[in-house]
Amino acid sequence: MKPSLQLKIGQHLTMTPQLQQAIRLLQLSSLDLQSEIQEALDSNPMLDASEEAEAASAQETSDSTNSKETSTKEDSAERQEEPTLDTTDALNRDTIENELPVDTQWEDWQLSAPTSLSRPDEDREFEFQGATTESLQDHLVWQLDLTPMTERDKVIATVIIDSVDEEGYMRATCEDIMNQLNESFDEDDELIEEDEVEAVLHRLQNFDPIGVCARDLRECLYLQLVQFDEETPHLKQALTLLDNHFDALASRNYKQIMRLMKLSESELKDVISLIQSLNPRPGSSVESGQPEYVVPDVFVSKKKDRWVVELNPDCAPKLRINSNYASLIKRADSSADNTYLKNNLQEAKWFIKSLMSRNDTLLKVATCIVDKQMGFFEYGEEAMKPLVLHDISEEVEMHESTVSRVTTQKYMHTPRGIFELKYFFSSHVSTASGGECSSTAIRALIKKLIAAENQAKPLSDNKIANLLKEQGINVARRTIAKYREAMNIPPSNERKSLI
Repeated sequence: MKPSLQLKIGQHLTMTPQLQQAIRLLQLSSLDLQSEIQEALDSNPMLDASEEAEAASAQETSDSTNSKETSTKEDSAERQEEPTLDTTDALNRDTIENELPVDTQWEDWQLSAPTSLSRPDEDREFEFQGATTESLQDHLVWQLDLTPMTERDKVIATVIIDSVDEEGYMRATCEDIMNQLNESFDEDDELIEEDEVEAVLHRLQNFDPIGVCARDLRECLYLQLVQFDEETPHLKQALTLLDNHFDALASRNYKQIMRLMKLSESELKDVISLIQSLNPRPGSSVESGQPEYVVPDVFVSKKKDRWVVELNPDCAPKLRINSNYASLIKRADSSADNTYLKNNLQEAKWFIKSLMSRNDTLLKVATCIVDKQMGFFEYGEEAMKPLVLHDISEEVEMHESTVSRVTTQKYMHTPRGIFELKYFFSSHVSTASGGECSSTAIRALIKKLIAAENQAKPLSDNKIANLLKEQGINVARRTIAKYREAMNIPPSNERKSLI
């Protein structure tokens, strides 16, 4: 075959840099978007944040109205203008008439220092600078430094503390710690015995919080009980129950416990109530990090009998084009400086347009979700309807991948709480009448039935399936078990209680 040239006409989608930027901004969470905007502000001189835009607007307004003798410092603090994403007005503004004098010193723009200190007896308010965080290990090491010990025991205690997890339990055995220490010692050093590790461990178990460094739940509860006053009611029975019948307590075999300990049902209730007052996770009482807050992207509220969806204006600062730099661009100039300004101006316009497109898409999808799930906002989870991405994509005329990006890591603030947009999507289960029921609604019904059950005779998964069948919802027992486990609800034999 001879080589030949052939021409073919075809079409294919090209991912332009503008489209790539729009897609990237669309899938960012509110916190990631703020970082992206800050990076764009730092790298592009044509972009102005809200504070800079207000200062520039106030400067132009005050210069045109005040006399030449008025200082620039006084003019800039006189007026403020709301920032906007619209770039039309920013590009058509005139340049500032009066420039900053050359002999102006930096110190003239600083706030004046206080001339005198306040008196000690005066009330002073200090701005909160953020809480200091301390891990459980730091808290234990601090107590270790205050405890008189030999250097050998402190080395053992340090290794034990390193093996304690966030809940306060020691996850390594005494034998493991002994072997670890002996491997690090020199040949001339005296080897550590397991009894030494046990002795140091008992000393650490007296540290705060009470119950820390326990090897299992039984020991953790026991360490807390022995700290109670001896006159505490039912203390001896509780200690005996943990010592000799903990397995029966864990399996909730109350009849066996009453027979072996010769207790009545009311007495056993009091003993179990005392044990339940203890903390099974003592390490959680020591904060190891700052709390993380969810910033909602949209707000949903009911106004005049209508559900209204609004974007959160605090998620991202409003941007505009810097009119001062934009006015320096000359059309016929092809110098490097002018080309640099042109490129940055074009990138700034693309970035602002991408932000506006992101906001419009997010608002459109959120509004459609509220329309589809009106029953949830009116009556709660039990009225949730089945919903998939395809339903929203058809409604807003977008691809399913776009809807998926919009609903990922985006949160909605509602009168019923804050939910991720993905929360409103769920599969469906057929009903006896031929309709459909959302899996989220089924979970809510299961939770409601379990909350109202008799704790002495909890509902089994088969019983819950029969109760739902009476309501016209056909759900298999294994499906009930799957939903129950997803909600971290134990089975019926573990939910049984005397209290």
